[in-house]
Amino acid sequence: MMDATRGTHDGTMKPVRILVVDDSVVIRKLLSDTLAKEEGFEVVGTAGDGRIALAKIEQLHPNVITMDIEMPVMNGLEALAEIRKTDRKIPIIMFSTLTERGAAATLDALSLGASDYATKPSNAGSPAVAIEQIRTELVPKIKALCAAELERDVTSRVAATKAPAPPAMRQVQRPRAHRRIEIVAIGTSTGGPNALAEVIPRVPKDFPVPIVVVQHMPPIFTRFLAERLAGRSQIQVQEGCAGGLLEAGKAWIAPGDFHMTVARGANEKRLRLNQEPPEHSCRPAVDVLFRSVAETYGGSTLGVVMTGMGADGVQGAQKIRAAGGEVIVQDEASSVVWGMPGLVQAAGEADGVYPLGELAAEITRRVTQSRSAALGAGTRFYTVEHPVK
Repeated sequence: MMDATRGTHDGTMKPVRILVVDDSVVIRKLLSDTLAKEEGFEVVGTAGDGRIALAKIEQLHPNVITMDIEMPVMNGLEALAEIRKTDRKIPIIMFSTLTERGAAATLDALSLGASDYATKPSNAGSPAVAIEQIRTELVPKIKALCAAELERDVTSRVAATKAPAPPAMRQVQRPRAHRRIEIVAIGTSTGGPNALAEVIPRVPKDFPVPIVVVQHMPPIFTRFLAERLAGRSQIQVQEGCAGGLLEAGKAWIAPGDFHMTVARGANEKRLRLNQEPPEHSCRPAVDVLFRSVAETYGGSTLGVVMTGMGADGVQGAQKIRAAGGEVIVQDEASSVVWGMPGLVQAAGEADGVYPLGELAAEITRRVTQSRSAALGAGTRFYTVEHPVK
């Protein structure tokens, strides 16, 4: 991943220009002071409402915007909609409260084109705690989103001047599991809510296996996400609960602040929840779910890794494939951040790479084909996009 600073024509790097938008003077100062101390960041301005923000965008040309949701004159959702009419690329991170109202508004913002969100420090107890929350949650997202945009810019410039030769392909061999797929496990993070809204509603109502999902989100947010997906989908979608029976044609979203796993009972398989330590600074974590699915279902697993920041899911994908299962990932072009799926592919653990618009059809195809076609013996060959070394 490239550094978050922006490239210039002479090869030097210039800082990421940040516009902070919030109606609270205290929050504006807290954000501005904290972000300005980060290497490679420059806070070029602040705004107390959306209308002022629109004017300052024209004046200051920021590279990224942090946007409060509830503001006077023009709120964050209204400002976001106006910005996206003319600029689809600039990263916009919503700054929302960890409440039901904040969760609902955040999901509205993501559907309107927000790049990501961060939760406001609430009852942090001290300025030091609030600053640390900003550093651990907001700063990495700014870096990831700006680096992703820079990489797209570089790729576009290279493509405009020279068409690089496609990398040589090699085939990876591994034993065939001789099993039909019995469960689909999905992991995603940054950009995930919108990606899931493209995939889950396209799953047919007679889908023959259960789906389990980890989306990196805090409590409350995951419940609202599940409810929204349920309202748009042909299959049943709900937030995961301890003891939930895994049934065909149903999807479960891991609840915020809980790891979700699957376990085998006497005659059925059920969900389990725990609050063991976070992995990759995440709870729920994709690796936790993927490991448990691999242990419980073995080679009858299809793992799917979608847009997201970080490395969560790589070790879990390795476990699924070691057990004989399959793993597919979202492609770079359709990912908000190609961290999680890109690292799975780089590790050689992807059996296929697909645009977001094709994932639902590919998931359905693999599941139905595995359960209807006669499986022959031998070794399964996969073509993966890795240069021959």
